[in-house]
Amino acid sequence: MLGNSGIAAMIEHHSALYADLADPVALLRGDNRDGQLARYWPYARKLTSRLTRDDVSPYTDLMAASQPMVAEMVLGAYSLARHRCLLDVGGGDGSFLIQAAQSAPRLQLGLFDLPEVAEIARHRLAGAGLAQRASVTGGHFLSDSLPRGADVISLIRVVHDHDDDVVRQLFARIREALSAGGTLVIGEPMSGVPGCDTVSAYFDIYLHAMGSGRPRRLAEFAGLLRSAGFSRIRHIPTRIPLIASVVVAQN
Repeated sequence: MLGNSGIAAMIEHHSALYADLADPVALLRGDNRDGQLARYWPYARKLTSRLTRDDVSPYTDLMAASQPMVAEMVLGAYSLARHRCLLDVGGGDGSFLIQAAQSAPRLQLGLFDLPEVAEIARHRLAGAGLAQRASVTGGHFLSDSLPRGADVISLIRVVHDHDDDVVRQLFARIREALSAGGTLVIGEPMSGVPGCDTVSAYFDIYLHAMGSGRPRRLAEFAGLLRSAGFSRIRHIPTRIPLIASVVVAQN
């Protein structure tokens, strides 16, 4: 555990969850709407407000530390080498794109995230030698158009952060941006996966404290995706579903 920076970062971060659980009954009743996790993940409630660099840096750093574990599961289950251009929506500092670039050397890359996060990603991708291969766009997926032209779009640990009404809007915008016949790849922990009941219980509490989102079963993903016009929805098992599972849908 000490040799894995992602695990170490998550353990340290959980002091915020423990603080919110100091009065668990009040948390579950919704009495504390401004707890430490809600403040740590400001985008969960400020869906249309502009966030500052100070707002986004802590959670962006945490995701960067833990992203390699998730990327390993997603890229091990679904090969991006069959695609021409990947757009990672909510792509953070570009950690997933960097690993995707290594797994598919001919893949063109795009990243979309909040403007201050996108600026962090731009520097990170340039430092990884991907400045000429990757384009970075700042914006909000509920109010700004997504870049078009990608034949695969990824959502890595994004969907479970948001409630159903937001997810429906996000899926509809992604389908508009995807090329005809394109693929949506979702990577995150799911409920209803054998052996992962504890994951669902954990995320139920964590996301409740955060103030937005929930873990979902495949049938719930499928319903939201079909309502946006996606088809051929399938679950792809990963080596360690405790970290992430994969759902794929076609435009």
